[in-house]
Amino acid sequence: MAEGYGQYPAGQHPYNLNSRFRRGSPPQTPSPSRSPAPQSPGGYLYHSGQQHHTMLNSQVHRGYMSQQPQNVKFFQQLGQPQGHQVDQTMNHVQNSAGNNTVGGHSHSYSSGGLGNPSYASPQHTSNGVTATLQNASPHWQEQQTLIATSRSSSSPHHHARQAALSNKNSSQAQVTGGINPGAFQPLGAQHRKDGPPVEEKEVRKNDTGELERQDWKSLDLGGQGLRALSKSLFQYTFLDKLYINHNKLTMLPPAISRLKLLQLLDASGNQLAEVPPELGMLTNLKNLYLFDNQLATLPNELGSLYHLEVLGVEGNPLQSDLKEVMIKDGSRGVILSLRESMQVSLPPAERDWIILDDSSRSGAKSEADKFQVLCYNILCDKYATQNMYGYSPSWALSWDYRKDLIRRQLVESKADIICLQEVDMENFNEYFMPELAREEYKGAFYPKSRAKTMNETEKKSVDGCATFFKSTKFSLLEKQIVDFSSAALNREDMKKTADIYNRVMPKDNIAVITFLENKITGSRLIVANVHIYWDPQYRDVKLVQVGILMEDITKYADQWAKSFPNRARSPGDTGPLQPALNYSSGSQIPLIICGDFNSIADSGVYELLSRGLVANDHDDLVGRTYGNFTRDGMSHPFPLKSGYSNIGELDFTNYTPGFTGVIDYIWYTTSNLNVTGLMGNVDKEYLARVPGFPNMHFPSDHILLQTEFQVKPRKEPIAKPPPPDFGNSLPRKP
Repeated sequence: MAEGYGQYPAGQHPYNLNSRFRRGSPPQTPSPSRSPAPQSPGGYLYHSGQQHHTMLNSQVHRGYMSQQPQNVKFFQQLGQPQGHQVDQTMNHVQNSAGNNTVGGHSHSYSSGGLGNPSYASPQHTSNGVTATLQNASPHWQEQQTLIATSRSSSSPHHHARQAALSNKNSSQAQVTGGINPGAFQPLGAQHRKDGPPVEEKEVRKNDTGELERQDWKSLDLGGQGLRALSKSLFQYTFLDKLYINHNKLTMLPPAISRLKLLQLLDASGNQLAEVPPELGMLTNLKNLYLFDNQLATLPNELGSLYHLEVLGVEGNPLQSDLKEVMIKDGSRGVILSLRESMQVSLPPAERDWIILDDSSRSGAKSEADKFQVLCYNILCDKYATQNMYGYSPSWALSWDYRKDLIRRQLVESKADIICLQEVDMENFNEYFMPELAREEYKGAFYPKSRAKTMNETEKKSVDGCATFFKSTKFSLLEKQIVDFSSAALNREDMKKTADIYNRVMPKDNIAVITFLENKITGSRLIVANVHIYWDPQYRDVKLVQVGILMEDITKYADQWAKSFPNRARSPGDTGPLQPALNYSSGSQIPLIICGDFNSIADSGVYELLSRGLVANDHDDLVGRTYGNFTRDGMSHPFPLKSGYSNIGELDFTNYTPGFTGVIDYIWYTTSNLNVTGLMGNVDKEYLARVPGFPNMHFPSDHILLQTEFQVKPRKEPIAKPPPPDFGNSLPRKP
């Protein structure tokens, strides 16, 4: 999580979205005298042009088969239609300008699906809800309007037909009741740390690696009498609209959670007695229509649908309390009620501890040279808002709830060194320091540089980086702060460039560097704890910040290699000082760099750290001027490697609906450290029902990283033997 996220709520953007719904009444065109054949290809596919989005109709479109039998064979795999032929006439329902309705025209057609359905009167009362309350509620009036429209849309492929009709009358046709996908980005940019957002991962490529053109994103399987949905349907993860209304479905498969880009799902007019909790994974949903089913209740997991605008539930025998919420507070009120009613469920299975090297040399010296490092962005209290993480209940976002979970995670880890990001000054001093002191930890903390301009009260809420270490194992020799903004301005080669003032200087990120000594073995260790700027539009700034960090680490390492000639004295030790281990250069001192780098593996930051250099013309620096960095490139002398690269990195370190990926790392120098173990991935079964963190079990949008290291034995230089002494020898006789 980054401070800049507070600017915009999750899933919203700093620009106006285009209108999502059709305005006014549908075109007054006569209904067709004869519907397309029940299995017409036009009944299934929607067509999406570059600036518009329509369903495919019976006309031939470029890139698709024009012969009906081939299409019929393909789409019959998606369900099992029932072949009743019943004539039915639908009444015309006209959409009002303010309603987000589905459907719009009546048709006389020969049905390939359901017979004439019978519905309860829309004015009926049930479950103790009075007719007066229902009639007075604008929310329930909306439900009545929508259900009437839904019932008028029961003909086979109704929405595909409507799109075909609209396409004939408009060069930019819209799907009735749908959303213009060209104007909608499914998830908020504020969740993106670096690299592409989640939705771009759905882009398909062919065998040669080229992007495949996707001409349709919506699918209409309505009115077919389907009794089941094929698993192959859920392979179409690019879909943003799915119509499975007016069939004979008795259940929705949990695999529907794979369609994460859905903005509209219509499952009205079926025989559903329940909906799967996995439906809560579809956090992009804006319209969920469940009219005319057999639902008495809804799972609390639907509370995660924080983008939902319309929830259609009329025509179901809903429990009275749920119906009352809908009448009084509407769709958003129901979602909020479901979310806040979530109970603490069973926790996930514990993350595995992965042993990479158990060759161990058992023995006191070997164990004394091992230490564990934990890295964790804990999500600062002021950033954990309902606007930011609308899929989580407010009680799970409260600091009182989260801080106890964080404390338990830290204590149970038994790590020797703990590096935390997004710790505010107040909680460092008043919570973490006293709580971790009970576990024999000491700490060093620096807030972000904005604290310099604030009074004492304001400073308390400024977050920064905190490094804790076991006082029974390590002594603190020295600590330093790296203020990236000040460091850039103080460089002669940078301070006159516009990019420094416009892009680097306003970012107040910092790093904390500590110099530790092992009390048992005397070996020394440099630990850097950093939080890099978050915005993916500032990849150059991220790289400059890491470049400055590596320069400062190099400078301090060289200084410390020549300083502190004696070992630190333990409390109560009155004996003579012991000489320290000798390090001929800074690069010989073991180095750990932990932090939230807000950068994926395909970034200049990762390349600089892992390879030790970045060229001056790197993509992340193109068009920018940063003194020597853009003239000569960047480099550092340390052989660094990500601790988790030993297992190919974790599946993710940051988990939200808008971004899921690895952006946190624990780097180490391979010349003097080995990785012997690390904490594994989060349970995948648990994640199948969890759209994002934080939640009741994970108090941050990041997960903690923990790695165990072993200091490699020092290779002392072998002393050269003295030259042989043959003593005095007599000269040879001639």
